[in-house]
Amino acid sequence: MSADNSQAKPRVRTGQTPTKLSKDQFIHRWKENFYDPAFEQKRIELDETAEIAWQAYDDSRKAPRTRKAGPGFADPEHELSIEWLDAREKIIAAQQQHDSKESNTRVLLICASPRTDQTCPSEMSKTFRLTKTEEEIFAAANGISVDFLDLSVLTAEYGRKIYPCKACVSTAMPLCHWPCSCYPNDYLGQTQDWMYEIYPRWVAAHGIMIVAPVHWYQAPSVLKLMMDRLVCADGGNPDPTSTHGKTPEEAKALELKGWHYPRHLAGRAFAVVVHSRRRRGGLGQARAARLVKRHEPRSCERIRCDRSLHRLLQTLRHQPRRPRR
Repeated sequence: MSADNSQAKPRVRTGQTPTKLSKDQFIHRWKENFYDPAFEQKRIELDETAEIAWQAYDDSRKAPRTRKAGPGFADPEHELSIEWLDAREKIIAAQQQHDSKESNTRVLLICASPRTDQTCPSEMSKTFRLTKTEEEIFAAANGISVDFLDLSVLTAEYGRKIYPCKACVSTAMPLCHWPCSCYPNDYLGQTQDWMYEIYPRWVAAHGIMIVAPVHWYQAPSVLKLMMDRLVCADGGNPDPTSTHGKTPEEAKALELKGWHYPRHLAGRAFAVVVHSRRRRGGLGQARAARLVKRHEPRSCERIRCDRSLHRLLQTLRHQPRRPRR
């Protein structure tokens, strides 16, 4: 590579499917949120609010509430989302809790099934029953606190959302911020992202145990959404001002200088329990096993889960508490 080419500005490729809506298209889609006839009595108010929503969309106001980054950032004058800064503070507090020698060992126990009795299919999932059984075992162990995370609320609780990962790392690792700054994105209506609450729970944990079924040969969609959005915890950029938000040219240039890939969740113990059955031949349709007979899981699945739990407990008991450097 010549000296001139080595100093060339990183190339950013653009030109995908256009997504900008006209005003009529936008307002039509926005009003679809109020399809219930009960809203018709507020038609005038909705028309006025639709105009405000259109202005935010037309101006691409991703983060309408911001403040200056302040000391400790590469560009203290750069405006950062208040929601992002609040999430960052919670993560810092969670890391301090994790490092404290006075706190109990903390286990994040994750039920990774979308099934719930709160909406269709209107029946408690086998994964939930198995996970609650393991919670009881953890709770009975001395010096261990359990944080139960039930991903099924994504399908049943109003406002609970995890948005897809946009794979910013495929452009450059420094473009993937820790915590993720792709969301919220107000002008696109991508708000109430649950990950800002989930990130601190991962950070505070010393051990993580995931119990999941197999759906269509793969991980359940609710688990995949969360895991994809955790990519920023392994190599993500903790300073969005260094790329002035999502500026790909700056992120590419920063990575070319040499990126150190900070590991924000290093030192955690892991256990994953996957319950399923395979038909003969090994490649048949994977399906959820019949785990529950009356109140207790099937012995084969319970043994598999208990082995994973036992290994996790042993790791936690023999893992010294070391503050992150």
